[in-house]
Amino acid sequence: YDELAELAAAAEPGAGGITLVPYFDGERTPNRPDATAALYGMTLANTRRENIARAFVEGLLCSQRDCLELVKGLGVDVKRILLIGGGIKFAAVRALAPAILGMDVELPETDEYVAIGAARQAAWVLSGETEPPTWPVKVETTLTGEPTPQVYEQYVRWRG
Repeated sequence: YDELAELAAAAEPGAGGITLVPYFDGERTPNRPDATAALYGMTLANTRRENIARAFVEGLLCSQRDCLELVKGLGVDVKRILLIGGGIKFAAVRALAPAILGMDVELPETDEYVAIGAARQAAWVLSGETEPPTWPVKVETTLTGEPTPQVYEQYVRWRG
């Protein structure tokens, strides 16, 4: 992961025009269970390790941006994004997420946030209450970055 992060950081936003559509196991947003992954825009001039590494990270994050845009399209006012799970450990994802998602990204204090969330859901169900209790999120770090809307636009063009 460290080498991939270093390579991705060495490339410019947009990966020299290379885009990964990361549907390695179909896709859920949009719902395309039979979709497959593809690298687009490769030429002799731009096919470098750095651009391919960056395209992989950007493609992953653009797929997450699809989900974010869907939620916003439903009228949800998204006020914060928490980066949790395996992505929190990957420096390239932490570095590029705010720029591609177009807003600050928060890292929770614990790296076991997914497990804590599951435990909280179980506690709520067992409580019998109709509304979940308010549980504070302890944020360790807030990541910021200059938005790169052109990266998402490039991704949308190729993913169709």
